[in-house]
Amino acid sequence: MADREDSVAIPEFSFLLQMDPYLKPYEKDFKRRYELLQKQLVRLEETEGGFDQFTSSYKNFGVHRQPDNSLLFLEWAPAAEALFLTGDFNDWEKFSYPYTKKEFGKWELILPAKHDGTPAVGHNTRLKVVVHTKEGGRLYRISPWAKYVNREEKSIVYDWVHWDPPQPYTQIHPRPKKPTSLRIYEAHVGIASPEGKVASYTNFTTNVLPRIKDLGYNCIQLMAIMEHAYYASFGYQVTSFFAASSRYGTPEELKRMIDAAHSMGIVVLLDVVHSHASKNTEDGLNCFDGSDSCFFHSPPRGEHKLWGSRLFNYSSWEVQRFLLSNLRWWMEEYCFDGFRFDGITSMLYHHHGIGTGFSGDYSEYFGLQVDEDSLVYLMLANHILHTLYPDCITVAEDVSGMPALCRGVEEGGLGFDYRLAMAIPDKWIQILKESKDEDWDMGDIVHTLTNRRYGEKCIAYAESHDQALVGDKSLAFWLMDKEMYTNMSSLIPMTAVIDRGMQLHKMIRLLTHGLGGEGYLNFIGNEFGHPEWLDFPREGNNQSYHYARRQFNLLETDHLRYHQLYAFDRDMNRTEDQYGWLAAQPGFVSAKHGEDKVIVFDRGHVVFIFNFHPSKSFQDYRVAVEAPGRYKIKLDSDQDQYGGHGRLDHNTEFYTEPQPFNGRPNSMQVYIPCRTAIVLANEERDYCY
Repeated sequence: MADREDSVAIPEFSFLLQMDPYLKPYEKDFKRRYELLQKQLVRLEETEGGFDQFTSSYKNFGVHRQPDNSLLFLEWAPAAEALFLTGDFNDWEKFSYPYTKKEFGKWELILPAKHDGTPAVGHNTRLKVVVHTKEGGRLYRISPWAKYVNREEKSIVYDWVHWDPPQPYTQIHPRPKKPTSLRIYEAHVGIASPEGKVASYTNFTTNVLPRIKDLGYNCIQLMAIMEHAYYASFGYQVTSFFAASSRYGTPEELKRMIDAAHSMGIVVLLDVVHSHASKNTEDGLNCFDGSDSCFFHSPPRGEHKLWGSRLFNYSSWEVQRFLLSNLRWWMEEYCFDGFRFDGITSMLYHHHGIGTGFSGDYSEYFGLQVDEDSLVYLMLANHILHTLYPDCITVAEDVSGMPALCRGVEEGGLGFDYRLAMAIPDKWIQILKESKDEDWDMGDIVHTLTNRRYGEKCIAYAESHDQALVGDKSLAFWLMDKEMYTNMSSLIPMTAVIDRGMQLHKMIRLLTHGLGGEGYLNFIGNEFGHPEWLDFPREGNNQSYHYARRQFNLLETDHLRYHQLYAFDRDMNRTEDQYGWLAAQPGFVSAKHGEDKVIVFDRGHVVFIFNFHPSKSFQDYRVAVEAPGRYKIKLDSDQDQYGGHGRLDHNTEFYTEPQPFNGRPNSMQVYIPCRTAIVLANEERDYCY
C-alpha cells in the first residue's frame, strides 16, 4: 500500500503545506485526486493522441463542411436505435437521411455536395436529428454540438440552425495581456439598454463597451451567453452549450463585440455553466438519445432537486470530451480570455451544498461527501486551459471555502486563478437590513473583508447580479429606497436619506475594493447606483421588461446625482490602476475603532482611511503608516463632484512623524470628516506599478 501511495507524487505539494500545514492530515486525499488526474491524462495520450486533440472534438462533432463541400455529421447517442437527419433542405422528410452506427455509441452521416458543387445544407437552414429509441419512440432533437439555434416568434421550442456564413468574422485584435489587477464588469447583454426589450450584441459594442473602458474596468464577465430557452433563468439553465444566444444577434456579432473589447485592452470572461443543464428535452441535452442518462447520471443522482435540472456524469469519457471541447470552443472560436465557472459548490459535493452549512472544518472538504469525479474534471479543465492558454483566467463560484481551490494543479490544488468572495456582499446586505449606523461593528466588517485563505486570490464585490434579483434589491435601493424616485436631483438640497445613501454607497465600494480581495467586481449599472432590482419577463409579471433593463439614461440627465456615483466609481478604478493595490499583498489593518467607526489600513503603498461615523468628524486623527514621507489625498469620497460636501483641502500635505503607532513605525495626523473615505499616497515615493 505504501508503494502505491508513493507511485504518483504531487510535484509541488510541499509549497501547499508550507502555506497551510493543517492540510497535512489530508495528504492521501490530495494524492488520490492528483493520481486520478494523471491517470486521465495518460489515458488521453494513449487513446486520443493527447488532450489537445481530445478537446478539439468540436471540429468533428455536430456538422462540418469538408473541402469538397460535402457535409460530415457526427453524434454520440449510445442508447439510440437509429438516427436520421431532417430539415428545410429535404422538406422535413423524416427518414431519407439515416446516420451510420459507429463504435462507442457514435453515429455518422456524410451528405455529398449538390450537383452544382454547393453544400446540400445551406447557411441558415433549420435542422433536427430524428432519434429512434429502442422502445420504438421517435424523438426530434437538436444536436448537442449545435453552433447556433433560434426560435421562430410563435414557437416554444428552439431549432438547430446550420451556421456557415459565406464571410465569417475574423478577429483583428490580439488578446490583451492578462491584467495584474483584475477589475471586472459583470454584464448581461440582454439588459444592457434602457429600452424595454432584449438588447443586442451590437448595442453592447456601440453603447456599453465605451462606458466600461471609461470606468476603468479591464475585464468583462459576460452572463447568459450560452443558449438558454428560458430567458428568466438568467442564462443558468443552458440548453445549447456551443451556441451563443441568438436573442442578442448572430455569432459573428458576438465575435465583433469581443474583438472590440480586445481593441480597448479589455479581457472577456464567459460565465460558463458546467455544473448542470436544463431538463428541456426537445431543445436541450436531456434524454438526447432517449435514455434518462446519456450526458447525465440516471436519477436520482442525475437530478438537482432544488434547481430542477440535470447533473452531468463527469466520469464519462464522452461527457468529458463534450465539456472540455466546449471550453476550447469558446476560447478558439470567440476568443474569450477565460471563464467564471458557475455553481462549483454543487459540483464538488454529493450533497450539492443543499441544507449544508460550511463551518470551515477541514473534514468537510475531504472524504465521501466530495464528488471526486467532478473535482478531477475541474482539475483537468484548469490544467488544460492554463497549459494551452497561459494567460487564461479562471474564476470559481464556490461558497464552501474548499482549500487549495485556487492553487496550481501541480501543488495538488484545483487550479483556479480566483474565487469569488461570496461572504462580502452577504455581509453588506445583512448590515444594511439589520443594523443602525451607530451599531456598525468595524471589527466584524474588517474580519469579513480579510477572512480569506492566504495565497488564494479572491474577487471582492459589494454586490453582483445575485443581490439585484427580484426578492432583493441593489445596494443603492437598500440605502435610499423610494427617495431615489423623487430626491436624486442636485438642484435641491440632499435629504438625510439621500445624503447617507450617497456617502455609504461610495464608502462600501471603496472599502471592498481596497481590502476585500485581489480582484474587484461590479455588476452592470450598480456603479452609478442603479435603483430597484432585476426581474426578467415571465408569467408572474405579465412578461414585463420594466425591470430587465439598465437605465443608462439616468446618467445623461445632468442634474441627477447618478453621474456623481459613476464618477467616483471611475476614479476609484483609475486610482487603483495607478497604485495597483489589488496586485499588492493583503492590506495591513492598523485601526478598526468601534466607537469612532474608523477603519485605517495600508496596501500597495497607499493609506486608506474610512470614517463611518454618521455625525462625528475628527481633527488631527492619528493614523499609522509604514513608509515615512509627505502624503497627499489621491481619492476623496467627500468631493463635490462625487456628491460629497467638499470638506477636505486637496492642497494639504500630511507629514509623517517617526512615532510608532498601531503596529507601524510611523504615523501622521489627518482630518477625516464623518461618512468620508480617503486614499493617501506618499509623494516622495516613485510609483512604478
